[in-house]
Amino acid sequence: MHVLITGAGGHLGRKLFDALESEPGYTVSGIDIRTVDHPDIHTADLSGDSSSWVSLLDGVNVIVHLAGDREPAATWPSAIKHNMDATLTLYHHAAAMGVGRVVLASSNWVHGDKRFTQDALNSATPPGPVNAYGMSKLFCERTGAYFAEHHGLSVICLRIGWTQWTHDNQPGPHMAMGRWGQEMWLSDRDFLSGVKAAIDAKDVSFAALNLMSDNPGMRWDISETQRVIGYSPQDGSPAKINAVIATKSALTRFFSTRLPNLFATYFPEW
Repeated sequence: MHVLITGAGGHLGRKLFDALESEPGYTVSGIDIRTVDHPDIHTADLSGDSSSWVSLLDGVNVIVHLAGDREPAATWPSAIKHNMDATLTLYHHAAAMGVGRVVLASSNWVHGDKRFTQDALNSATPPGPVNAYGMSKLFCERTGAYFAEHHGLSVICLRIGWTQWTHDNQPGPHMAMGRWGQEMWLSDRDFLSGVKAAIDAKDVSFAALNLMSDNPGMRWDISETQRVIGYSPQDGSPAKINAVIATKSALTRFFSTRLPNLFATYFPEW
C-alpha cells in the first residue's frame, strides 16, 4: 500500500512517516512545505500551484493529510489558505487521480464550545468551533463528506486530541486548559495505531471520529472509533486537578461563558 503523508516533516508527520517506513507492507512518501532531509519527502506548498505537486499523487492508495496551520490562534487568512483551500484542492486531485482514501487530521477544536458543558462528545454532537482554526477543520470535514458522497473518495476525519511537543508527550497538570486539556491527551503510540487503523480500515465511506487515548472520565467518546476502524488504545491517564488548575478553570469559565451569557440575558440590545 502506498501512503502519502502531507506535512511529513512536522511533529506528527515525521513520527508517522518513520513508523510506516519501518513496517512491511507500506510504501511511504511525503510532502512538506519545508525542505526535509529525506529523499521521499518532497517540498511543495499545497496552497500554491497544484501543478508542482499533483504528480506525487500518482499510484497513491491513501493520503494522510496532516499539513496546514495547526495553531488554535491561526488567523482567518491563514486558516482559509492553508487549511480550507489547500484541503479542498487536495480532495479534488485525490479523487481525480484515483486515490482511495484521505485520512484527515481534524481537531478537538471542532467542539471548542463544549469545554464548560456536560455534553458527550461524539460524531452526533453538534459542532461549535470557537476560532478560525476550529472552523477550518469543520469545513474540511464537511467538504470531505461531500467528496465521499459525490466522488467516491473515502474520507476518515480524525479529531485528534493533544499530542505535546514537550514533556515527552507525557500527561499531567503541566498541560494547559485544565481538565479539558488533560482529558484529550493522546499518546504517541495511540496516535500511530489510530492513524494506521484509519489507513487500513475496510468499507468506510465517511467518518468523523475522536482520536484520544483511553483517559478515565473524559467526555470524548472513542467507542465509535473502536467500532468503525478497529482502534485499540493502549494508554490512558486521569486528569490531575490541583487548586491552581481549578481556580484558573473557574475564572476562564466565568469570563468566557457565564459573564457573556449574563449580558445576553439582561442586556439583549447590546
